[in-house]
Amino acid sequence: MQMSIPRVKANVAGVPDKPWYRHRWPWLLMLGPATVIVAGAFTIWLAFSHQDALVVDDYYKQGKAINQDLRRDALAARNNMQLELNYDAAQGKLNGRLVSTVDMASQNIRLLLIHPTLPQSDMNFVASTDRIGHFQITLPLLQIGHWQVQVEDQERNWRLSGNWAWPQQKQIQIKADAPAAE
Repeated sequence: MQMSIPRVKANVAGVPDKPWYRHRWPWLLMLGPATVIVAGAFTIWLAFSHQDALVVDDYYKQGKAINQDLRRDALAARNNMQLELNYDAAQGKLNGRLVSTVDMASQNIRLLLIHPTLPQSDMNFVASTDRIGHFQITLPLLQIGHWQVQVEDQERNWRLSGNWAWPQQKQIQIKADAPAAE
């Protein structure tokens, strides 16, 4: 009687072969596509869960309104308007001075601090100027970044606008420029 010895598959070196899932190479090769699938799923989730604040539905109407707003900039330029702002973060005070060839005594102004990408961070203040154009606003600590500053009167007849890089600039000066003719 002859006894049969069970045969184990062996490779060329005589080491027994393992099933595919016991080798590290198939897993390493699958790691790339698996990473792409996870990253793609995260990107899709991010796209649908966070609304893009920079896209506007009525862009045509807003484009037409820009031409109307240029009149306000032109009026500020004709009156040689200038705004000086100084922010004291320790006291939380924004001190300003509005200079113009037109009498600005005791005028109510509106100051807008607009964050370029986060609309929920925008701030809107109303202040009254004294007889020489000074005003003061209590302002919470600002987020670091570039802010758009707009100052206008309550009736929205004129407007000054500029950029403010906080905290690099503790104080800024905005001068009215005549809008370019089309």
